[in-house]
Amino acid sequence: MPTEILMPALSPTMEDGTLARWLVKEGDTVSSGDLIAEIETDKVIMEFEAVDEGVIGKLLVAEGSTGVKVNSPIAILLVDGESIGDVAERLVAPAKAELIDAPSTKPIETTPTDPAKQPKPSETERIFASPLARRIAAERGLDLATISGSGPRGRIVRVDVESARPAAQSLDTDGPKKAPPAVSAERIAALYADRETIEIPLDGMRKTIAARLTEAKQTIPHFYLRRDICLDPLMKFRADLNRQLERRGIKLSVNDFIIKACALALQQVPAANAVWAGDRILQLKPSDVAVAVAVEGGLFTPVIRDADTKTLGQLSGEMKDLATRARARKLAPGEYQGGSFAISNLGMFGIDNFDAVINPPHGAILAVGAGSRKPVVDDDGAIVVATMMSVTLSVDHRVIDGTLGAELLNAIKDNLESPMAMLA
Repeated sequence: MPTEILMPALSPTMEDGTLARWLVKEGDTVSSGDLIAEIETDKVIMEFEAVDEGVIGKLLVAEGSTGVKVNSPIAILLVDGESIGDVAERLVAPAKAELIDAPSTKPIETTPTDPAKQPKPSETERIFASPLARRIAAERGLDLATISGSGPRGRIVRVDVESARPAAQSLDTDGPKKAPPAVSAERIAALYADRETIEIPLDGMRKTIAARLTEAKQTIPHFYLRRDICLDPLMKFRADLNRQLERRGIKLSVNDFIIKACALALQQVPAANAVWAGDRILQLKPSDVAVAVAVEGGLFTPVIRDADTKTLGQLSGEMKDLATRARARKLAPGEYQGGSFAISNLGMFGIDNFDAVINPPHGAILAVGAGSRKPVVDDDGAIVVATMMSVTLSVDHRVIDGTLGAELLNAIKDNLESPMAMLA
């Protein structure tokens, strides 16, 4: 009997993907475990294996197709003796969208005070929405009736809910008023109709970044803590270590020390090693530290798990491996999801200081600026020249209060200014 090969869900939140490349053609024989396609999610390109054996009878989705829904058929697998003509009429239509009842937006011609004439649930309009979209809307207090769906048959999917804004509440005595509609893409394009432009379509990664960072700035109550850190002890210690490690092919970066310092600080201030989980705070025991890595068209935040227990050499090797595979978009979802804390280092680009946006559900992110030689006043009151680095800790006030955030940042500073103690 013919078997439909369905678009796989490669991560818990994936609703659609791009069929980047077929690794088979029609008529090829495949066995369980054979690679048949490359699937691109919002972050990575992953290889997809066959789970049954047979002959590829029909490829239903062309290479490069975007927005292919999870669990929709992408190919037909035939068994011996069958031909594609035998199943031409039963190629499967898209799966039914889940239905949820919602109040109708059309006027109902009844008298409000007449219970007998009130609309029944069966008379109300129905809204097509995925389960994930429904859950996110409920968490954010969004009315699905006000959201336009971009899925099949107008189905509301995750990205529609994540990009929607709650209706603004007016303080006028007239009651709440609707927020003004967002300016459409067509209207913006019209403003530049007489100028030469290049239109760059949004890929899955860019859409995800836009949705998550919009969510972060709209829903996370950020506050910021800043410190200057003297790097001279660390730079001397790093140079000595690298001379000793050279024959082993290890070269430690300043970023390796920052990762270690943050991981240890999360152990020294355990209450700050936490994430926001909607209706509760989850405090982590291990130090799982995410590090922002720039890639073409966006960024990844691969997570180094148990970073507090690893040596500087191990952190250096793991970070290099994660960064290389991130730039090649070869990370598995489990390698860039999770963690409670992130580091974003723009010092290598000469940026003195900046405020980073928290990556939900993390409780904080450390923005690292460049180290530069500056005049400072030492403990004896003398003016000396020292290498100083400015850092800013962005904190989610729902998870970490001001005093706790200050304790965490002070622990990071102490670790970096006493680097030898991090090896104890």
